Amino acid sequence: MPLLTEDVKPTRSEIAIREFQPGDAADFRRLNEEWITLYFKLEPKDRYTLEHPEETILAKGGRIFFAIREGVALGTVALIPIAPNEYEVAKMGVTANVRGLGIGSQLMQATVEAARASGATRLYLETNHALLPAIRVYTAAGFRDVPADRLTPSPYQRADVFMELFL
Repeated sequence: MPLLTEDVKPTRSEIAIREFQPGDAADFRRLNEEWITLYFKLEPKDRYTLEHPEETILAKGGRIFFAIREGVALGTVALIPIAPNEYEVAKMGVTANVRGLGIGSQLMQATVEAARASGATRLYLETNHALLPAIRVYTAAGFRDVPADRLTPSPYQRADVFMELFL
């Protein structure tokens, strides 16, 4: 798919949020590899998930959402079941040249609404303290830090912020 040029910035109303469709795996991988490799390194779990989103997310009852403008995927996020009525919000990324335009917030809003509609009672996420814009999006959506006594080890070395939202 073509990428958005630097001089054409979408407005909030030009962005459509839709679910994963056949052929979207490459965009899911591209959008996530972009942010991960900018700040960190791809870890084994990243590689496998990004190479096999149908198996690791969708086949387990998860969902993947995309922010789309004129057929171009600008952002993505996954909703992965982790327990009955609980989901992890994962693999959220927005392409660099449109960050700061509210696309992450739109994706988060759609994800929370989808989780709520599916009967979810809790959302969980892992991130890194260096990703301040993402943490602001999560906090604005209502996520709060998980108390230390309820933390479980993460499969990601980069994860050092753990948040949850009760629905």
